[in-house]
Amino acid sequence: MLTAFLLSPASCAGLRARQLLKSQTSQLTARLADGGAPLGEVFAFMSSLYFRGKLAYANTFGRAFVIAPGRGLLPPDLLIRVDDLQQMALVPVDEAEPAFRDPLIRDATALHRGLAADDRIVLLGSVATEKYVGPLLEVFGERLLFPTTFAGRGDMSRGGLLLRCARTGTPLECVPVRGAVRHGPKPPKLSRLK
Repeated sequence: MLTAFLLSPASCAGLRARQLLKSQTSQLTARLADGGAPLGEVFAFMSSLYFRGKLAYANTFGRAFVIAPGRGLLPPDLLIRVDDLQQMALVPVDEAEPAFRDPLIRDATALHRGLAADDRIVLLGSVATEKYVGPLLEVFGERLLFPTTFAGRGDMSRGGLLLRCARTGTPLECVPVRGAVRHGPKPPKLSRLK
């Protein structure tokens, strides 16, 4: 049984992305400009703890696919360059935006066709809005799952939780997105690691 994890995107137009593109000293910036750097590493820089947690968890328990604005679903080890990141920054993460939606639907459909009956699709991202949930539900329907503990939890808390689960080898309980409680009360803070 394969579990395919769909990782929500980092903000390609946010402050950390702009810092990355303007840096004169960052080795990651230099790699983006000369040969490329892995998409997962670039998104982990821009999204920090949250994306690092998603990537570590997905790599521990299955196979990761990154939702890349304007590019659909990409493997996290795909090398991207400065112009790739600049192009992704131009595409709003919005289900009403064809430049975002169409490549996502295309790649999700291709992934869906290759699934075995017992394979799972798990979204590691916010399910509170429809920006990517809507298109993914169109393709995967009841097969689209998410960790129940994500409801009501903030990005940093999700990232920390995912990193802990990856380190301990403890998978989270997942339920279908359709029909689930997607908004909830804020859970207690994670306890400090010793």
